[in-house]
Amino acid sequence: MAGSIFTKIINREIPATIVYETDSIIAFRDIAPQAPVHILIVPKKEIPTVNDIQESDTSVMGELMLAAARIAAQEGIAEDGYRLIMNCNRHGGQEVYHLHCHLLGGKQLGRMIQ
Repeated sequence: MAGSIFTKIINREIPATIVYETDSIIAFRDIAPQAPVHILIVPKKEIPTVNDIQESDTSVMGELMLAAARIAAQEGIAEDGYRLIMNCNRHGGQEVYHLHCHLLGGKQLGRMIQ
């Protein structure tokens, strides 16, 4: 776990375009964006999946949601709208096992399920 790409970004071992940071949260632009705005919001605490969130993580998870709203406003997409996605495990499409939230916006997004 300590070697995940997100941990390396948090530790400044690899570069990223950081757009927001607090003591608990870091957010940076996705290197393969799926929308004009595609930012990953990551708790600095290593939580592998949504299934691994504990009661003690309530504060950091709340901060993650507040960060999403702040970043959307900062990016100028709050008014028109945006999508937040958290994938969990293989069938959910999770590729990096360090919990993270995708913030996507900047255009009309299609329906997720047809």
